[in-house]
Amino acid sequence: MEPRPTIRLDKWLFFARFFKTRGLSAKLVTAGGVRVNGVRVSKPSASVGVGDTLTFAQGRAIRVVEVRDLGTRRGPAPEAQALYADHSPPVPPRPEAAPRPGARPTKKDRRDMNAQGLGRTLE
Repeated sequence: MEPRPTIRLDKWLFFARFFKTRGLSAKLVTAGGVRVNGVRVSKPSASVGVGDTLTFAQGRAIRVVEVRDLGTRRGPAPEAQALYADHSPPVPPRPEAAPRPGARPTKKDRRDMNAQGLGRTLE
């Protein structure tokens, strides 16, 4: 039986354009922030192949991707998107920022307060 073709995990994450540099992807893997098929990986040299499922945090989102192709270079975005199937859950909505107590209202805040009749009136 032939060995399954694989590629380094940090290299694949870089090729698939999840991270801007290979060093950033290696840093995430070293910190233990990536799971391959449900198993936490801490070495950037870990091998991934077609059919593996990767789970990792990217910004506020949790990404769950299935490796479809290994790739040979970091190409344009359409080429990178062909390397994986995205099974990520939807990103939760960002809560609206509340005004800081004691902070001066912005111009928009003042217009909104005036529209509601809460603003200061000139007499």
